[in-house]
Formats: sequence, C-alpha cells, structure tokens
Amino acid sequence: MILLLIFIVGSLLSGIALSHVLTKNTEREITSQALILMDTMNSVRDYTSTQIKPELDDRLQEEFLPQTVPAYSATEVFQNLRQNQNYEQFFYKEATLNPTNPRDKADDFETQIIQKFRSGSIAKSVEGFRQIDDQEIFYIARPLQIKKSSCLECHSTPDVAPVSMIKRYGAERGFNWNLNEIIGSQIVSVPASTVIESARSAFILTMSIVLGIFASVILLINFWLRKTVVRPVVRMTKTAEMVSQGDMEIEFIKSSGDEIGELADSFSRMKTSFMLAMKKLNEMRRKNKEAN
Repeated sequence: MILLLIFIVGSLLSGIALSHVLTKNTEREITSQALILMDTMNSVRDYTSTQIKPELDDRLQEEFLPQTVPAYSATEVFQNLRQNQNYEQFFYKEATLNPTNPRDKADDFETQIIQKFRSGSIAKSVEGFRQIDDQEIFYIARPLQIKKSSCLECHSTPDVAPVSMIKRYGAERGFNWNLNEIIGSQIVSVPASTVIESARSAFILTMSIVLGIFASVILLINFWLRKTVVRPVVRMTKTAEMVSQGDMEIEFIKSSGDEIGELADSFSRMKTSFMLAMKKLNEMRRKNKEAN
C-alpha cells in the first residue's frame, strides 16, 4: 500500500514537472526555428536590396515593381515556404509603425512591442503568447532597423521616392524614416495549439518511459521486500506462535545473514531459554511433590 502511494504521488509530481519542462523545451525549439527563419528572410531582404533592385531601378520611374521592395520579397518568399508542411503553421509579418503597404501596419499589440524595442527595454528578441480572433498565438519578435541608406531612397521624403510608388501607395505613408531607426518588428508566429500538441506528444512518450521504469523499480522493490523481509517475518511469526502453544520441535529458520537472520537467531535463543526455564520449572515441581 505504501509503495502504491509512493508510485501514485511520484507519478503525479513527475508528470507536473515533466509537462512544464517539455512545454518550455518546445517553446525554445520553435523560437530557435523562428529565429532561423528570420535570418533567412533577412538574407532575402539583403539579396533583394543589393541584387534585384539595382537591376530594376530604371523601370521604377515608369512602373512600380513590388519585387524590388525587401519587405515584399521576404513576405512572398515566406508564403511560398509555408507550402512545405514543416512550416505551414508558421506566419511571418514585418509589423511597421508607418508602413508603405497597409498590410504591414502594426496592430496595438505589435505597436507595444515595437515601442519597447525603440525604448531599449527589449534588446534583441522577445517571445510569448497573445490572442488573435479568440485564438491563442505563440510569437517571436525581433526589431526591424534601418541599417542601409538605400532604404531611404524610397522612405525618406515623398519628393525623392519613385513616382510609380507614389502613384500606387500615395505620399502619406512610409516616409520620414531615418538611418538606424527601429521602424518595426519582424514577427514569426504559430498557433499555441502547435506548441501544446508538440509538447503533449513528447510528454506522452517520455512519461510512458518514466512510468514504465518507475513501475519496474517499484515491482522489483516490492519483490525484494517480500522475499527478504515479509516472508521470513511471516514464517518466524508462525513459528513463534507454534512455540507459544508448546511445540518445541519446530525451529526458527535463518535464511540470511542480515538483520532478519539476526532476528531468527534471537528467536532461537529465546526458544532455548524458554525450554531451559520450563525444564527447571518442571524439576522444581517434581522436587516439591517428592518433598511433600
């Protein structure tokens, strides 16, 4: 009964601790994947800025080509990447305070994150959970900073921006950016259910192994206790009861050299002392009868 209670309590405590550890580990794995994806998107942005845009600059005055915009290229590449089942649960957004394209506009929650990056209260990255349309989302965010002066060719003031871009998006949004300014945040998100399901699968597998090992250890301990403690004690109890009823022929069997074996020796000495005492008592009774 005690071993069963230990097993139940130990399993519950192990399950709670293991669930917490595996959930955190899953979050770290997804965060690591997200950061790798962000680095990949940054490579796409750099390639667009240094290789694609210079080749198409001459056409920008007549026709706006979104493929020359690093943010557009990164977003489109990520959408294609989501066709891979390994990444279909991931979402990417370059949330911006003052974007050219309205789809990149930061919502209230994203704005708070960006402001923290701008104030320096968050340095490199942040992750956590948020609610979007009654769905819990796990997100990872990094600051989006203007590091190249080439970005200002389109985002400094309307008068130096490509005419085709002004025609498409107007002159009200996406301007007055400055070099080294944090203008937004790269955000990769996944449904919280993805984190939970991944942690749950790992939990079931790991907990099955732990419970199997735990149960095996408990069974082995129970078998060892029965063999080395319980059975010898029960046998000695029956022997002592028979001795108390006058059966002096039965012997206390010593089955080991440990404390249980020493207890058997003690019972044997007690039996011998009892037999001697009874013998002396009988002799005294016999002498008293003869004297009378």
